Amino acid sequence: MPFLTRLFVKTALVYFVAALLTGLLVTARPVLGLPLIVAGLSPVYFHLLMVGWITQLILGVAHWMFPKFSWEQPRGRGWLTWAIYVLLNSGLLLRVIAEPARTVSPAAVWGWLLALSALLQWLAGMAFVANLWPRVKER
Repeated sequence: MPFLTRLFVKTALVYFVAALLTGLLVTARPVLGLPLIVAGLSPVYFHLLMVGWITQLILGVAHWMFPKFSWEQPRGRGWLTWAIYVLLNSGLLLRVIAEPARTVSPAAVWGWLLALSALLQWLAGMAFVANLWPRVKER
């Protein structure tokens, strides 16, 4: 298994555990009387699960399993795969910070950080398509 695939998969596993813990906190908030900021973790829970765990796992496995791009570059442009990893995770981590902060503080900066988070994740998705598209071909 190539290094980048292992990195995507292991990062996905970390996000899976983080999502489960976040879901537990959100569910336990009313019972345990946890602070208001925990209420802002509900969208974070879904993003950790869908983007951090599922999407990242799919990206890593697709990077590994799809047909070769060429003999020189079997998995496409390596620098672009690194960019995908950095963009996706930067966007997700920004979301993890900005979403709950926006719950307790109306400062405009949190909204802008959420927009930047969405842009980074979108760019990661477009880069993934650009890198994988040439590998979808007939034998």
